[in-house]
Amino acid sequence: MSSNSIGALFDWDGVIIDSHNQHEESWSKLAKEENKRLPENFFKMTFGMRNENIIPIFFSTWIDVTNQSEITRLANRKEEIYRKIIISDGIEPLPGVRDLLQSLKSEKIACSIASSTPIANIDAVMRIIGLSDYFDAITAAEDVSAGKPSPEVFLKAAEKIKIDPKNCVVFEDAHVGIEAGLAANMHVIAVATTHPIESLGNANTVTETLIGIDAEKIKMLLS
Repeated sequence: MSSNSIGALFDWDGVIIDSHNQHEESWSKLAKEENKRLPENFFKMTFGMRNENIIPIFFSTWIDVTNQSEITRLANRKEEIYRKIIISDGIEPLPGVRDLLQSLKSEKIACSIASSTPIANIDAVMRIIGLSDYFDAITAAEDVSAGKPSPEVFLKAAEKIKIDPKNCVVFEDAHVGIEAGLAANMHVIAVATTHPIESLGNANTVTETLIGIDAEKIKMLLS
């Protein structure tokens, strides 16, 4: 298979960066602003979910969950807090990310972000980590109507880079993302950033980190 017929689709948080702690801090600060308490096990139960889905399910004691403007207000405010934390604290790409992207670029393999993260968050972090030149496209929260495990984000990402879904690899760390990649008929590489490696067995390939993964390995997986 030639390199220019292959696509590499990357989830964002947990694959390119790990800002799990910053997300937890931003939810906690939002709760403090609203003078509310987060539900027990909130972070574990909501991992990988979109704000628009989290808020109606878990914040029914905070707001009228039929009030879309309130849901949007809380969702946007949480992300504003997150971006302030990221800009203040800084962040680095996860181990192996830069080398992998350089390898893919040298082999002319098209790369795209495929994430339910808001585009403003991705842009803010890209300015810090300096990886935007490695990506041919970005598909973010605003581009899709359904969050993962719907395959929509990966199918749209493949469409943007004009690669057949069956010739795409997906890099994911979350269970809902793995489900989405498999539903899109793509080869899913699960990275054990945020979950124990033994819990990721439904992915096609599982790895502790992206260190050592390169364009040749991806071509071999798709051959």
